[in-house]
Amino acid sequence: MSALVHIGVAGARGRMGRAVSQVLEQRDGSIVALRFDRGEEPDLNHCDVVIDFTTAEASVALAERCAATGRPALVIGSTGFTPEQNAAVAEAARRVAVVKSGNFSLGVNTLIGLVEQAARKLHAEAWDVEVFEAHHRRKADAPSGTALMLGEAAAKGRGQALEALRSSPREGITGPREGGSIGFSVMRGGGIVGEHSVVFAAEDEILTLSHSARDRSLFARGAVEAALWAAGRPPGLYDMQDVLGFK
Repeated sequence: MSALVHIGVAGARGRMGRAVSQVLEQRDGSIVALRFDRGEEPDLNHCDVVIDFTTAEASVALAERCAATGRPALVIGSTGFTPEQNAAVAEAARRVAVVKSGNFSLGVNTLIGLVEQAARKLHAEAWDVEVFEAHHRRKADAPSGTALMLGEAAAKGRGQALEALRSSPREGITGPREGGSIGFSVMRGGGIVGEHSVVFAAEDEILTLSHSARDRSLFARGAVEAALWAAGRPPGLYDMQDVLGFK
C-alpha cells in the first residue's frame, strides 16, 4: 500500500458523504480515490478503504461486495440494522476489515471507554449511575443511541447486560432507587447538537464524565480516523473502541 491511503466515499452526495469528503481534502495521509452513490457500480480496486454513511441495506450490499474480493476495508456509519443485516456484516468481516459504529465521535468513544473503566472500579453497592442526554427538539427517539451505548459501557464494566440493570423511567412516587441500577434522564429542546453525561454518585462524592458536541462534522473526522486505522488491517469486525485502543 502506498504512503497515501486511498479512500472511497459512499453516499457522496448525502450530508455525511459531503462532510467526509471535506475532511479528507484537509487530512494529511489520505486521498479521495472515489465518490459514489446508491445505484452506481463503482470500481473499488483503487480504494484501500471505503467510508459508508448510507442505509443499512446499502451497507450490507457494499460489505458483501468487498468481502467477495477481499478488499477494500470498510468503515460503516449507517444505522438502523436488523439482526439479520448485522449478521450479514459480521459474515463479510470474516473476509475484510470492517469498522462499524453508531457514533464516530472520537470524544464520545473515548468517553465510552472511560465509563466502562470507571464502572469496573466504582462498585455498584456504593455508586449509582445516571446517564443524562440532551438533543434538539426534532429528535424523535429517547434515550439517544449514544446514551444507550454509555449505559451499555457502564453495565459491561459491572459484568452484566444493560437490560439487567436498567431502571424504569421515574415519575410519581417511585420509592427508593434500586441499588446497582443504571438510570436515564432525557432533555429535548432548541437546537442542541448533543450533550451526554454519565454521573457516578456515592453518598459522599460524585464523579461526572461528559461530552458536548458542537458541530456534526466531528462524526466525519472520526470516520476518517477509523478509515486510516483500518487500512491494511486483517479481516475482522471492529468498532471505535478498537480504533482508540481501549480493546
